[in-house]
Amino acid sequence: MAGNGKASAAALELRGVSVPGRDRPRLQGIDLVLRPGERVALLGPSGAGKSTLLAVANGLLTPTTGEVFWQGEPPSRSPRQRRRQQVRIGTLWQDLRLIEELTVQQNLNTARLARWGWPKGVLNLLLALESEACASCLVQLDLDPSLLPVPVSALSGGQRQRVAIARLLCQEPTLLLADEPLASLDPRLARELLDLLLEHSQGSRALLLSLHRPDLLAGFDRVLALRQGQLLWDRPAAAVTAADLESLYETASMGPTP
Repeated sequence: MAGNGKASAAALELRGVSVPGRDRPRLQGIDLVLRPGERVALLGPSGAGKSTLLAVANGLLTPTTGEVFWQGEPPSRSPRQRRRQQVRIGTLWQDLRLIEELTVQQNLNTARLARWGWPKGVLNLLLALESEACASCLVQLDLDPSLLPVPVSALSGGQRQRVAIARLLCQEPTLLLADEPLASLDPRLARELLDLLLEHSQGSRALLLSLHRPDLLAGFDRVLALRQGQLLWDRPAAAVTAADLESLYETASMGPTP
């Protein structure tokens, strides 16, 4: 994948990425290209390195070896330019990382802080900013704009999940990352949330989502299998078989298959 002259077309590219660990590498020699509009699921047993891979992908973790490219560009050495690059990357965490004491509107506007800078960020705590844009993001998630002044602490679990996705829409990322966002949800809510993520990753926005449930692969274009920090396989979702999944979740002490 790497070195094919098409890096500029990729939403995300990892070339030979490795991250050390205490007993074994957390990631080892990962090559990955994620193109605009692709919806890719990341599978693997606990401790496989899925969260580490996502942390490298969004710039929170710098690999010891290898290269990372966002839309064909390496992470900038300039802190200001690097922040501008990372604005293009939206991450949905399992714990959502909403601020309970703030209103829905204030939480949505936290997606704009990297663009705004701290003066307007402070103003967000005092005034209702970008009301029309925030309302539009809520409507896209089938939430009533009347929730804008409501504290996040007063929302139901399902509403919080949707607000977290609405915050990503306000950020307008070109790359959407999700780290086990369905892990703590009941089957109905998990399917509902996943459908929303797949719906809003269409067009030029790419999605890389870490999953713990292989039964939810419908709607993805590709599936990556990670075990012990190494990429076992990268296949079209429609081509993944029960034997593939059985091999992936074999005893963790076994190494990757050829």
